[in-house]
Amino acid sequence: MKFRVLVLGLVVMALPAVAAARDVTFKVYSIDATGIGAAIGIVRMVDGQAGLRLVPRLKGLSPGDHGFHIHVEPDCGAKPDATGKPAAGLAAGPHWDPDSSGKHLGPHGAGHKGDLPVLKVGPDGTAKTTVMIRRLKVADVLNRSLMIHAGGDNYADQPAALGGGGARIACGVIR
Repeated sequence: MKFRVLVLGLVVMALPAVAAARDVTFKVYSIDATGIGAAIGIVRMVDGQAGLRLVPRLKGLSPGDHGFHIHVEPDCGAKPDATGKPAAGLAAGPHWDPDSSGKHLGPHGAGHKGDLPVLKVGPDGTAKTTVMIRRLKVADVLNRSLMIHAGGDNYADQPAALGGGGARIACGVIR
């Protein structure tokens, strides 16, 4: 009898951990200075023992590496930049940096938490490679945006700020 109570107690204690695991899927759209365009696919985010797993199923991107980041605001719209000119995805705000590190050091560095592994796009314009981010879970990134940049990411602020990814070209709101 004591064994059954112990097992039942362990199961009940484990339930909150199981219930806390999340799985969300959201659409990603092309973006430009006029606003939000056509859907280019989906991204699935799943909590796991090793961290947050991102599973992209995207098409229509240029082949090669692309900066891939979590941005602060859940908004993919265009917004005027400092010069007053509309800029793609600027409504998403900056990279998510809850600890105010002010540093872009990549997904495994001590910089802002919005840094994700580079998005790899194949010669056919599709991105299907799953990436893991050990320090995040779905609850951390809900109600933020996922941004894809035109160029790669060197995980540094030199020679260009924020890894040198350049223009924002695709975005999805994480809900």
